[in-house]
Amino acid sequence: MYSNFNENLAKLIIQYSVNVKKNDLVLIQASINAENLVREIFKESIRVGANILRMKFRFDGQDEIFYKYASDAQLQYVDELEIELWKKANVLIAIDSDYNTRELTNVAADKKVMLREARKEITKIYLERAAKKELRWNLSPYPCNAHAQEAQMGGMEYLEFVYKALNLHQEDPVSFWKGVEKKQQKIVDILNKGSEMQIIGEDTDLTLAIENRKWENCCGHENLPDGEVFTGPHEDGVNGTIRFTYPGIYEGQEIEDIHLTFKEGKVTDFNAVKGKELLEKMLTISNANIIGELAVGTNFAINKFTKNMLFDEKMGGTVHLALGSGYPETGSKNQSSIHWDILKEMKSDESIIFLDEEMIYKAGKWLIPK
Repeated sequence: MYSNFNENLAKLIIQYSVNVKKNDLVLIQASINAENLVREIFKESIRVGANILRMKFRFDGQDEIFYKYASDAQLQYVDELEIELWKKANVLIAIDSDYNTRELTNVAADKKVMLREARKEITKIYLERAAKKELRWNLSPYPCNAHAQEAQMGGMEYLEFVYKALNLHQEDPVSFWKGVEKKQQKIVDILNKGSEMQIIGEDTDLTLAIENRKWENCCGHENLPDGEVFTGPHEDGVNGTIRFTYPGIYEGQEIEDIHLTFKEGKVTDFNAVKGKELLEKMLTISNANIIGELAVGTNFAINKFTKNMLFDEKMGGTVHLALGSGYPETGSKNQSSIHWDILKEMKSDESIIFLDEEMIYKAGKWLIPK
């Protein structure tokens, strides 16, 4: 049943997620091990009359080699032609696959920060054009062995997990995701009327100002798999504490049992059982001590933490916050060289979300719409 994975996913991406049209200028990014999926994406793009602006492939060990031998000047180098490509393309299709998820575990944090800072302009262009709908984009997975290992699954088991998380097993996946869009829009319409959200849970009592910030309905366009609603809270309107029950993962390095305290929008205290030094360095990145995203996961087909945020942040019964850049379409004004999602489970009876002092969510389930 899963032998049609590449064909079905490519059609879902091209026909629904980014809705590629004649004369579109398409960027495709992937690792070489996702060649079979890229081939189908390329075929579907050409069939509808699009132009492939560039196909960018990563090979096994590429990033490790770069960080090992690159000078500071090379880490800070940004290709002007690449900047122009980001200004010109109107469709981005990125495929999430790896050879070794731990490839960068022992790379010095300051090198990673230097590279991120150097590419800040590209990040800004991407976010601004996406917010204006000038750039339609999608990030989708390829079920590679490295991700199966991280999820502690066999290859066949992981393929089945990914297939169902994407809802490719539905008779008509496009219709399914359109149904998700309709259902979640009812929730988004209510959230858009709120001024303040409070998250209560284990070692957590956090309030976030959200008045006049727009909630986004994530239903298979930008991400596959999908299933979340999110916004960007006011940059100076976050107060309280939160404990993240899942490890934060940054370029292969895990930070466990993260505690953050906020006052007037900024992190004022932090702790972690493992990886505290990396957390501290990340918080020194410009505006990385401010929340750029607040989100609630809604995809209950994703029922296991896989150490891949493309899946994990969509997990039904969770919330996540992103430190760093917010999405301009939500009204967020925070700009940073990173956007780092961290996840908290909300399935226990003590896990509650209030909207303007009204309980709207408890133990992983929405109490709205009524």
